[in-house]
Amino acid sequence: MQTKRMTFTGSRVLPYLLLAPQVIITLIFFVWPASQALWQSMLRQDPFGLRTTFVWFRNFERLFDDSHYLVSLKTTAIFALGTTVLSMSLALLFATQVNRMIRSRDAYTTFLVWPYAVAPAIAGVLWWFIFNPSVGILPYMLEGLGYDWNHRLNGTDAMILVMVAAAWKQISYNFLFFLAGLQSIPQSLIEAAAIDGASRSKRFWTIVFPLLSPTTFFLLVVNVVYAMFDTFGVIHATTEGGPAQATTILVYKVFRDGFVGNNLGSSAAQSVILMAIVIVLTVVQFRWIERRVNY
Repeated sequence: MQTKRMTFTGSRVLPYLLLAPQVIITLIFFVWPASQALWQSMLRQDPFGLRTTFVWFRNFERLFDDSHYLVSLKTTAIFALGTTVLSMSLALLFATQVNRMIRSRDAYTTFLVWPYAVAPAIAGVLWWFIFNPSVGILPYMLEGLGYDWNHRLNGTDAMILVMVAAAWKQISYNFLFFLAGLQSIPQSLIEAAAIDGASRSKRFWTIVFPLLSPTTFFLLVVNVVYAMFDTFGVIHATTEGGPAQATTILVYKVFRDGFVGNNLGSSAAQSVILMAIVIVLTVVQFRWIERRVNY
């Protein structure tokens, strides 16, 4: 007895079945929470949570009239720029050095990947101990150089601390992509430039770095999103947004106003603005910066 084997080849149903899991996940974990945040941003609750009033866009108007929120916007821009530049530049430096090695390349790659497995809160605690004015080794060394480090009182010191901790957590991720990009560059191009008399720095800036532009562009988008969203644990474990809100970035202000201050309407409005800022930055990066990328 012959059995007929069912096949979906050429069927109109197969593409929808393959796309269904991703569409369902997107609807549940992105579209639904985003729509709920947008709806919550137009509501206002009394201090006891017993009464809710629909206020349209009044929560957004109050945010842009709030000097503390405007300061947090500036703080976020400085933090995101500093973290992105620091993590990507150090990762590129490490990748170029490891790429020259032959015998110990795998060992160094393994050691440099380990920090990525550390949770953001743990990374923050580690650097908090290193920079602690009482027991940390770095403040002791800086004191010998004549600098009195204290991130509890100095906002600049606190910003440096959270930038270093957040960048250290992301260096491993950037390092892997840069190393893979460097290994994919044909060595014949570099050797030909060396024969023509080009110096090592000139070979890097005229041949290697332009060929790394797709990898650099991808990491630029990823690092900006990381600095704006995934660094909450680092800041909460190190400075808690202080001193005097010097390290209160937007994602931490959402937490403080919503879960500590119980101002859910303002917190939801801040989350909507943060999401809009990230979307706009991503569009700008893909629209203008990608034009300079050589694929």
